[in-house]
Amino acid sequence: MTRWKLTIEYDGRNFAGWQRQDNVPSVQQTIEEAITKFCQQDIRIHAAGRTDAGVHATGQVAHFDLDYGMRPLSGYELCKALNAHIRPAPVSIIDAREIADDFHARFGATLKLYTYRVVTRPALMALDSGRVWHVKKPLDVEAMRAGAQHLLGHHDFTTFRATECQAKSPLRTLDRLDIEAKAYDDHGGVAINVHAQGRSFLHHQVRNMVGTLALVGEGKWHPDDVKRALDAKDRTQGGPTAPPDGLYLMRIDY
Repeated sequence: MTRWKLTIEYDGRNFAGWQRQDNVPSVQQTIEEAITKFCQQDIRIHAAGRTDAGVHATGQVAHFDLDYGMRPLSGYELCKALNAHIRPAPVSIIDAREIADDFHARFGATLKLYTYRVVTRPALMALDSGRVWHVKKPLDVEAMRAGAQHLLGHHDFTTFRATECQAKSPLRTLDRLDIEAKAYDDHGGVAINVHAQGRSFLHHQVRNMVGTLALVGEGKWHPDDVKRALDAKDRTQGGPTAPPDGLYLMRIDY
């Protein structure tokens, strides 16, 4: 029995999320069915995080145990075989490697990096529709950065967790919340990337933080209102939940 670690990218637009569900397509089901076609075994895979419907990934990590007998199998061969069975679904195994038996994709993670992509411009998105949050009016990035500073560190993030979040504690440590801005096109469009890094996140935490910071960028909130919302420990005192389109699970460290 060999434990394999997979690094996975996917376009979340066509899926109801990572987790296998009845009667709807999921990333987990897509990969598990590819494994079954490859080795005729029904195997459950375990991911580092269960992304929501519409959320994308460039660095999702999962593991599974495979009994392939005495036949040799390299990571390259496993990637190639799984990707052949996954096509044409927008999922790709970009790395596969043997890993120690005590490795666990979820419980062994020490840091997760999410990036949320926003594009501001009046014109509709032709190429990145469903891959970014399209905001038609400009956002004040400097004000958003000032508001983001209030969220760094160890806090009770109740204001920024989904009401259906199942985490036992709302306490989390946010190590990084950087906001980058650059030209998206030659006609005034701006690409804004929000990078959030921590060991773990609450359900919808990143999307709720971005939705709140967007209020600051629109001038509807002062940057210090973010601290007021955080201290309230009340979801109703936070900003809206940003759409899933712009959220990417970028990297997981172990």
